Amino acid sequence: MITVHHLNNSRSQRVLWLLEELGLDYTVVRYQRDPATMLAPPSLRAVHPLGKSPVLVDADNILAESGAVLEYLVERYDAARTFAPSPGTAEHLRYRYWLHYAEGSAMPPMLLSLVFARIKKAPMPFFARPIARSIADKALRGFVGPQLKLHLDYMEGELGKNRWFAGENFSAADIQMSFPIEAAAARAGLQNHPRLADFLTRIHARPAYQRALEQGGPFDLLS
Repeated sequence: MITVHHLNNSRSQRVLWLLEELGLDYTVVRYQRDPATMLAPPSLRAVHPLGKSPVLVDADNILAESGAVLEYLVERYDAARTFAPSPGTAEHLRYRYWLHYAEGSAMPPMLLSLVFARIKKAPMPFFARPIARSIADKALRGFVGPQLKLHLDYMEGELGKNRWFAGENFSAADIQMSFPIEAAAARAGLQNHPRLADFLTRIHARPAYQRALEQGGPFDLLS
């Protein structure tokens, strides 16, 4: 039996979604973030030394990192290759690229945006507050904001080439890409990126996506 160690409002939601798409049986062990720090509880370190989620346990195999978990599930359980293009094709190259781009390139500026936004609101001595806010604002305007726009514009353009990220067919790459796009929608909005907004509308309508929400609980990246 497959077990997913699932943290609320985290990347592990994507693993539940792919499991639902594949129609596999699995169990979910739920963990809640610390409401003050938003960090995972220490109990997750008993499963993986980094104490992060997702962690998937399948027989003797223990895997972390959402991209690696999705690749493993597709390679082991998707015999019909419903959720990955055939190896050696241009679509497969795009599929592999987007699996890695999601966390390697798209998420870092979004994480920086969240960090600097929290710095502006963090409790601190009154005399330090203007300095901290000034530094955070400069970082957001001078680096983080332009990087966010660069990546959102890039993703928007790529979705103009195909219906889905790897090609005309839905794949696990779209599941992997969902998290940075969900994060961007929650924290900045997608008013100027209609293709990305449409992408979210389409994935939210998938029955497997909705079943994964039932398994994982509320998914709110603003919290």
